[in-house]
Amino acid sequence: MTEKKIEYEEWIEKAEKDLHAAEINLKQSLYEVSAFLSQQAAEKALKAAYILKYKRLWKIHDLEQLGEKVDAPEGIIKICKELTQHYILTRYPDEEEYAKEDAEAALKQAKEVIEWSKNRLKKLMENSKQKK
Repeated sequence: MTEKKIEYEEWIEKAEKDLHAAEINLKQSLYEVSAFLSQQAAEKALKAAYILKYKRLWKIHDLEQLGEKVDAPEGIIKICKELTQHYILTRYPDEEEYAKEDAEAALKQAKEVIEWSKNRLKKLMENSKQKK
């Protein structure tokens, strides 16, 4: 029998899976799909931190707002603002064509957000243990 994962752990695992899928799609030259999955990976990582901090899910796709709620530093907030556009632009065929560089940049940014989110989760866990 497997141990039931805590909700925020499930979200960070989903973020890592989306990041992996973004890497695969980049290699397959599916740049808009890669950029979309990069945005999704960052969103899920931020939601993991949000869930741990507030004990509930916030159904929002604006990474900038999510980042602000989980106390992300200005550099991460800036990345979040840039990544959020991929949630919209990649979904409509009449928008601009994605180039390899666009997908690579989104993937790099998503990795930064995920890394920051994992560190934030550790700090939030340490803080919750100290309060007990």
